[in-house]
Amino acid sequence: MKDFVRNILAVLAGLVLFAFVLIGFVIALVAGVMSDGTVAEPVRPGAVLHIRLDGILVEDTEQDSFSELLGDNFTTVGLKPMLEAIKTAKQSSDIAGIYLEAGNFEVASPAMTEELRDALADFKSGGKFIVSYGDRYSQNCYYLCSVADCIMLNPLGSVEWCGLAAQPVFYKGLLEKIGVKMQVFKVGAYKSAVEPFTQTEMSEENRRQVSSYLHDIWGRILDDVSDSRHLTAETLDAYADSMLTLASGEELLEKGLVDTLSYLDGVQAYIQRGHPDSRQLVSVEDWNLLQKPVSHKEKIAVYYAYGDIVERSDDLLADEVIDAGKMCADLKMLRNDRTVKAVVLRVNSGGGSAYASEQIWREVKLLSREKPVVVSMGGMAASGAYYFASAANYVYALPMTLTGSIGIFGVVPDGSRLLDEKLGLSFDVVKTNRRADFGTVARPFDPDEAAMMQSYIRRGYHLFLKRVAEGRGLSEASVEELAQGRVWTGAQALRNGLVDEAGTLQDAIGKARQLGGVSTCGIVTYPQPAPWYMELFDEPAKHYFDVSLQRTVPGLGRILRDVSVIAQTGQLQARIPYSINLINWN
Repeated sequence: MKDFVRNILAVLAGLVLFAFVLIGFVIALVAGVMSDGTVAEPVRPGAVLHIRLDGILVEDTEQDSFSELLGDNFTTVGLKPMLEAIKTAKQSSDIAGIYLEAGNFEVASPAMTEELRDALADFKSGGKFIVSYGDRYSQNCYYLCSVADCIMLNPLGSVEWCGLAAQPVFYKGLLEKIGVKMQVFKVGAYKSAVEPFTQTEMSEENRRQVSSYLHDIWGRILDDVSDSRHLTAETLDAYADSMLTLASGEELLEKGLVDTLSYLDGVQAYIQRGHPDSRQLVSVEDWNLLQKPVSHKEKIAVYYAYGDIVERSDDLLADEVIDAGKMCADLKMLRNDRTVKAVVLRVNSGGGSAYASEQIWREVKLLSREKPVVVSMGGMAASGAYYFASAANYVYALPMTLTGSIGIFGVVPDGSRLLDEKLGLSFDVVKTNRRADFGTVARPFDPDEAAMMQSYIRRGYHLFLKRVAEGRGLSEASVEELAQGRVWTGAQALRNGLVDEAGTLQDAIGKARQLGGVSTCGIVTYPQPAPWYMELFDEPAKHYFDVSLQRTVPGLGRILRDVSVIAQTGQLQARIPYSINLINWN
């Protein structure tokens, strides 16, 4: 018996030892992947911060080591680490300037580029230089790099400059062919998220609102580039009409869009001519790793809420979602944390589930009664995202932010024709009550049921109006005039009272300090990243499927993602009209 016990203990000890060895091996492997075999060297005076504009820009991203192991070449670039690096680089005497290397830079919304550009302009205000180089500048990349002191272009390169366009996809014809009819219920003339299911072109109201925000955004882009390049906005607008996208490098140089034509190897030589000590290039990742956090007893919490608003985050096709249950728990935790003196909600979302938005609104409301809550709107903070943002004490938006879209809709598919005529499936039913089979895809709603659904949607819409009116200190009648599902830019929302001030995330943090009564405090970001080992089991497949699909077949990828999210978020929804599809932007 003793030998048996001894053998069992020996086996267990061996398993524990093996587990420790395996964990050590994985940690070493991850560390090797994350550092690429090198350790960030000390930064020498005169160093240049090297920002690669290559990949898909998202609100925030943790370094994805396991995707590299899996061979994922689709990189994501975090706006948050970029902004942090630029801010600290401005304050450091070791950093002389910034080198922007333009690549295949994909940005979901102009406001995200605008905030990054504002940070670069602030960096320049400290007397430091910025130089950019690109083999090809996409329109959003050129807008961003136009802030540079010198724009360098490959002699055979190009600059995309042709204006903005939105091109929504309509599914009505496809649905008719397969025998599916979408039963649509909505409130608001501008709530056009349902139009792809019911029409083959934009309604006049939707065309009017899209034209309004596109021209507002394009006007701001023209003004910003005009200030940096010393060309009039009228001249730049005329350049867009003349299709300079196909112009030669010499013509772009002559027209003043770029400063010099050079190959990539000429960048370092150009920098050193003006700054002989600037020989060291430091990446954003390495620079941020070298920054030492300062410990404070009191802190401002910055909570990042980006993606579609869902009741639960189990949607494979949506890598970035706002999980209402998790966010509510996190906000409750921040409310009870006495070291947190104020909270900044960084919002970048086009909305989603109306039910989930209401739950988040409740927690934001409770939090704002205990300590100041300041909202910083990123690329979008619309519909359901505006719903809960309206409960904050103070709201910032970027001028190009898309916000508002105060409205509710519901979509319920009727697949009876597909099932019967196309697939040959027959259904029978036994029920105890008249409407026990309500909502099944095997039959459409009858007129009474349709009326009930419309009443249900209208009730949700009036609750939305009430929440906004209460949060913004407006009458419901005045909110109704701004609602109807209408999308506004941040600049327009400032004029009509839906936001308090135009500003960046840093402006929002400054306001939170003021309202919280703390001059010096730590900044802590939430939600906290998951442990690295969870990434091994969850994120790679989910992230790889999402990004690969969208980059390989962009149109189909977007359609599948949008339909899957709509199906997942339930019947009652508060989201911006379709995915904002700006062509000629990336």
